Amino acid sequence: MKIDKKKITFAVVIGAVVIFIVAYSILTFGGDKDEQDELLQPLVPTLETVKDDYTSRLDAVDDLKEVRETNAPSIYDEKYLDSTGVYDPDFMEKEKIRLVDSIYTNSQIDYSTGTYKKPNLVKENVISTVTEKEKENQKKEEAEALRIEAKEMALEQQLFFASNPLPNAVDDSTPSVNVIVDRKEVLRVNDRIEMRTQHDVTIEGYFIPRNTQLFGIVSFKPNRVLLEIENIKNIPFAFKAYDYRDNLEGIYIKNSFREELRQQVLGDVIDDINVPGIPQVSGVKKIFQRSNRQVKVTVNNNYVLTLKVDTRQ
Repeated sequence: MKIDKKKITFAVVIGAVVIFIVAYSILTFGGDKDEQDELLQPLVPTLETVKDDYTSRLDAVDDLKEVRETNAPSIYDEKYLDSTGVYDPDFMEKEKIRLVDSIYTNSQIDYSTGTYKKPNLVKENVISTVTEKEKENQKKEEAEALRIEAKEMALEQQLFFASNPLPNAVDDSTPSVNVIVDRKEVLRVNDRIEMRTQHDVTIEGYFIPRNTQLFGIVSFKPNRVLLEIENIKNIPFAFKAYDYRDNLEGIYIKNSFREELRQQVLGDVIDDINVPGIPQVSGVKKIFQRSNRQVKVTVNNNYVLTLKVDTRQ
């Protein structure tokens, strides 16, 4: 007997459908009713707030967010709110009545009879009297202010002409002497410059005649040539040279000594370095010293300087 494949396939499909229906019925209706919990309230997931950890107070302050005020909108129309914010449904009508009453009150026409109102003489007299008194009081105050101002001005003039101010005292406590460069010289660091005095001068009892020869030691500064004078004819005073034109210390010479000065200072620092096992330091020092010796300036003949006693010594 030959089995029909179509019948077998149909039987398998029918069987599978029946098994699915039976299994679904058991799972849906065959469970224990006691175990089913009735849902009385929908469950809401709990909101967990994660606290941020800050390393400093500044980070915590910067993380603060501005809280904005949120005002609920009014349920009433704003045109029905009076100046105090109270709702009045008849507010617009009352406002119209108030405006009309003010027009009637301040108007000179009697709208009920159609004639002009009679002037209130008593009221006008009171208003005019008060106005006149205010004007009189204002005039009196202005006159009093002018009188006081005139007295103050007169007193200031009397004090001005009565004063006898003393002239400003000029501080001439620091002794000084004018000198000129004796001849044109080309100078380097630690060179000697020759000068001579222009006039006779007495410094603290020591007389220095005119054309007295003196010498100074040269040092450099950006745009200045500094001079150090230890004594004049063995007078125990140290002097500093100031330019006669600008009264600043040293001779003004426009140059570019900033790099040379930096090297000179670095050479002074190297003098204080004593590191064993580094022979290169002495070589660098010689290079700086050689560069310093190459810096030179020219000072012209008869250049005028002012020597002032160095009070720090």
